[in-house]
Amino acid sequence: MKTKRIVIGAMAAMMISTSICSLATADAADDTVQIIVGTTTAKAGGAYELEVSLADIPSTGAQGVNFSLEFDASVLSVTSIDIGTLANTAALSSDATASTLPVFDTYIDNTNGEISLIWSTSNKDSSNWLQGSGVFCTIKGTVAEGAANGKSDVKVIPVGRDTTSKSGVANTDIDCGYFKDGTQVSYKVSTTDGYVEIGEGSTGKFLRGDANCDGQVTLNDAVAILQYVALASKYPLSEQGMKNAECDLVNGITANDALQIQMHDAGLIDLSRI
Repeated sequence: MKTKRIVIGAMAAMMISTSICSLATADAADDTVQIIVGTTTAKAGGAYELEVSLADIPSTGAQGVNFSLEFDASVLSVTSIDIGTLANTAALSSDATASTLPVFDTYIDNTNGEISLIWSTSNKDSSNWLQGSGVFCTIKGTVAEGAANGKSDVKVIPVGRDTTSKSGVANTDIDCGYFKDGTQVSYKVSTTDGYVEIGEGSTGKFLRGDANCDGQVTLNDAVAILQYVALASKYPLSEQGMKNAECDLVNGITANDALQIQMHDAGLIDLSRI
């Protein structure tokens, strides 16, 4: 990622000559976009792949999103970041500014344990924007030799920059939204951190909803189920994970099982009582 993109903020590509920080902003009422970091397992000295997903992007679409991920550089290192299916829209080829300001751009800082991610387009056709839910990117890297068994967190954080150029006021927001009539409309953002579990990674125990077998029931399990339903060959569940993922007591793993987990996470039902 070019330095100027980090400094001027997430959706600079949409307003090449105008900093986003100088524009008035308006919140999109009741619209909350989720940023979800997945979970995976790896051995010390081995490789890992970790998916980052966006969910519940309103039908209006998102013209830009900008956030960072923080990790323990003594345990994990990042070698590459691959664009996901959600982010691989027609904007990549139809944005006239993409040659100087790439639509999807990343910056990896293995010294300080941080990566920055940005997706933004000047294309005004919302059908080419980010829509719905899916994998935003896949992080590939390695685990340090001799790393102790256990979870190494990967946390979603705002991009480290000033709110406006040279203001000295640190940014505390995650940018996600679009421009309408010269005004930036921002979605609310909720985040779910992920981790790389060093070691075997599976508890081997039955826990309803624990599709990824990490010993707890979270939205990461809902993501794992949805990925399995969409493409089982690429996103398989373990034998124990298949048993745990059956939440609605109907034979077969479906999107409704993921919905049950989301309801559990929201406190609407208790999967342990089913």
